[in-house]
Amino acid sequence: MRKPRLPLPAVWCLCAGLLATPWGLAAASAALPTVIAGIDRGAFAQAEADIAAALQDPSLSAADRQAYAFERERMRRMRLDFTLDAAAAKAQLRRQIPDLREDEFARWEAAGLLEHLDIDGQRRYFKRAPSNLFRISAEARARRAPDAPMPKDGPYEHLHPHHEEIVAAARATGATSLVPRRIEVTQSLVVTPDAVPAGETIRAWIPYPRAIPGQQEDITWIASTPAGAQVAPEATLQRTAYLERKAVAGTPTEFQIRYAVTVYARHIEVDPARVQPTPDDPALKPYLAEQAPHIVFTPALRAYSQQVVGTETDPYRIVQTLFDAVDAIPWAGAREYATISNISDYALHAGHADCGQQTLLLIALLRLNGIPARWQSGMVYSDDAVGYNNLHDWGAVYLAPYGWVPMDVTTGRLDSPQPALRDFYLGGLDAYRIAFNDDYGQPLVPAKQHVRSDTVDSQRGEAEWSGGNLYFDQWHYDVQSHVVPLAATR
Repeated sequence: MRKPRLPLPAVWCLCAGLLATPWGLAAASAALPTVIAGIDRGAFAQAEADIAAALQDPSLSAADRQAYAFERERMRRMRLDFTLDAAAAKAQLRRQIPDLREDEFARWEAAGLLEHLDIDGQRRYFKRAPSNLFRISAEARARRAPDAPMPKDGPYEHLHPHHEEIVAAARATGATSLVPRRIEVTQSLVVTPDAVPAGETIRAWIPYPRAIPGQQEDITWIASTPAGAQVAPEATLQRTAYLERKAVAGTPTEFQIRYAVTVYARHIEVDPARVQPTPDDPALKPYLAEQAPHIVFTPALRAYSQQVVGTETDPYRIVQTLFDAVDAIPWAGAREYATISNISDYALHAGHADCGQQTLLLIALLRLNGIPARWQSGMVYSDDAVGYNNLHDWGAVYLAPYGWVPMDVTTGRLDSPQPALRDFYLGGLDAYRIAFNDDYGQPLVPAKQHVRSDTVDSQRGEAEWSGGNLYFDQWHYDVQSHVVPLAATR
């Protein structure tokens, strides 16, 4: 069961970590944090004036120029996310609440349940705010028309026989990597016709898994379109297959890769009495540190941590308490990550969060409390009869003497009286997920020349040409998966 969420600090701190840019460069200009904070508030006109003035300075460093240019691009992207005015937002809600009342809309808006931004004094609503409302408000759900469809959850977001299969296998064998599944995957990235001039070369990066012993192994390359894909080295933390193709007038430009991988479920049954304080190991230091801009120990984060953890000193109890607190945040569809200046701070205050936002918040809280934590993300899938796949983020926490223990705070606690099943995702993973990334915001190989569409995650892909980045409105992606017999080889 999800626990009631503790109240959040009243002040939303947007100023921490702002000297780190999506390029991983330290932007030294004193005016840049003011510009970033202004954009976060919706003061776009003032930010644009400040950016234009800063770029006139001939002594401005190349790093600062890139940082200011990205803030201009961030405003453009935010406008693509906040597309609805009040009339359009109400029209969308009336598709499910035909008799929507003005006072209801006003009340939900005042409660922060309809995400919006006042851009230069004009209120704009996040394009997914109407659908998100039914995720985060029981009152709104109760007002829906009886035949209004609700979004469906993934098959393993609730208690499933697969979880029982994993726990039974762990008890029978004592193993922590279990019930493997072999999967063949086809991933595509298709650029819209005439998004770039004919004859220009489009460069594309499609996410690709790295071998992780005991989690995903026996990765077999099958083919790519076009041929000749360049797969990033195994050690690349955001691994991709890189492809190039020339654009043809009036024709979509398609890139595709195919591969197979064996994925293992994980189950580590943690005995709370055995958990020890974090050892003084230099290898763990990076996973205890701030990692700007999205893992920053802001005053608001410290206050919330104190409120949740209190005087608790037992490391496992701290992990459980923070896991439950973040698990209680309602899931909702997310803004593009590159538009958010500090994701963990956003998740702390927005009243909702998606999987990556919840995971970054939990990582920040764990690190603040001296417990190593790290990121992982990729895609989830299902058996062919279900036909489900989606993007997903999760993580891992270090618990001595067990080592790195997987965690999925978004799936969170399962509804079971059995602790091994209830707590499955604090120490376990299902066998229906592929990891593409083992950290956030890591460089692609080969390096991208223009700023990425997603500066945090790498799940859909990236594309660019000599004239600039190709954003998400200029291409689409697709992932198709097929579970095959484990012995199948090519």
